[in-house]
Amino acid sequence: MPILSIFFGIVVRMWHDDHPPPHIHVEYQGFEALVDVTTGEVREGRLPSKAATLVREWCLRHQDELMQNWEHAQRFEPMERIPGADQDD
Repeated sequence: MPILSIFFGIVVRMWHDDHPPPHIHVEYQGFEALVDVTTGEVREGRLPSKAATLVREWCLRHQDELMQNWEHAQRFEPMERIPGADQDD
């Protein structure tokens, strides 16, 4: 599963040809969650509150890139890396 971003120890991945709605898979310190790309909300699993907040803010800031990657993933095309929250201005 391709890694889209890593920031503050949070690993963000997206699977090719995954089920809707558009989402990412997030891992942090043994926690795993499925996060909705359009809202940044945890749909399945669990993240510590600080990590969940960072991921939500990052998703909303990078929604266009995430949706482009979702479209690429559905067609089994290469996905682009996205800068982490630690690189955002």
